[in-house]
Amino acid sequence: MTKIEFGKTADGRIASLYTLTNQKGMILKVTDLGASIVSLQVPDRTGSLRDVVLGYDTPQEYLDNTCYFGTVIGRSGNRIDKGRFQIGGRTFQLAVNDNENNLHSGPDGYDKRIWEAKEGPEEGQVTFSLESPDGDQGFPGNFRVSVTYTLTEEGGVRLSYQGVSDQDTVANLTNHVYFNLSGHDSGSIEEQELRLEASFYTPVRDYQSIPTGEIAPVEGTPMDFTKAKAIGKDIGADFDQLKYVGGYDHNFVLAGEPGTFRKMAEAYSEASGIFMEAFTDCAGMQFYAGNGLSPQKGKGGVTYQKRQGFCLESQYFPNAVNQEGFLKPILKAGEPYASVTEYRFSVK
Repeated sequence: MTKIEFGKTADGRIASLYTLTNQKGMILKVTDLGASIVSLQVPDRTGSLRDVVLGYDTPQEYLDNTCYFGTVIGRSGNRIDKGRFQIGGRTFQLAVNDNENNLHSGPDGYDKRIWEAKEGPEEGQVTFSLESPDGDQGFPGNFRVSVTYTLTEEGGVRLSYQGVSDQDTVANLTNHVYFNLSGHDSGSIEEQELRLEASFYTPVRDYQSIPTGEIAPVEGTPMDFTKAKAIGKDIGADFDQLKYVGGYDHNFVLAGEPGTFRKMAEAYSEASGIFMEAFTDCAGMQFYAGNGLSPQKGKGGVTYQKRQGFCLESQYFPNAVNQEGFLKPILKAGEPYASVTEYRFSVK
């Protein structure tokens, strides 16, 4: 692992950039600002390296924008209705930063923090740690959290989350990395193929993206990715769920038992030959097709356009803390929080 200065933020904080490599020629670059993935270079079918994640060139750009490129989201990913929930008979109010709701824990999320970085404990790893005090973002409990990135020799990028709180709290960490398997500078992802290990999804009420509480089958709808298809094939269909949010931005109910490590998705780019398999132990996964990516400057002067990257965010279901019937993201005081997600790359 190597470490260099990534740059300074406007308020004078220094962010560092850490680089991991493996024998397959992959190069992973992560920063302690937001414990964020900045770059992931993967060999294509010709052996040339392609950077398959969206990002920025400077720390300040990560702070100035709201796309959450490659950042760790915490304490709670996705949306909480009205930013309000109860634990142990107490009501907690979070910031409202997305219509009437809390999104990704509010404007002072873990994506805005400088994490403490440490190499290892094994080769090809870097661990980022954070102390989140009682009341931080409105959540109860002093929460100590870490995420370890491992670049495996088999071609995987593994994210291992760990944490503990001294009070019952909400814990629902994820990473908001945007993938483009043709390369971050290649334009739309709509022709790239996706298959999801999910026969059900959670429909939303309206444009605010809060689930209705229903677990609905994908069969016979544009939400069906049980067989591989182009992301853009049905994205413009006359279907209320797609109209509400301008395309795909929905939670899918992953097959298998939550807590067991299993496949959640496969994606493929014919243009590059890069094939990605995604695994997790989470109950759900938010598939976001980058509908809200307005034209903006990205890495290397590239201007990212609408749907130039897609996200597969492993997590509890949106608003699960309030919704009866959803697995609750409640971490009990003193109990360990642990979750693993991995993205594996090969070529076809």
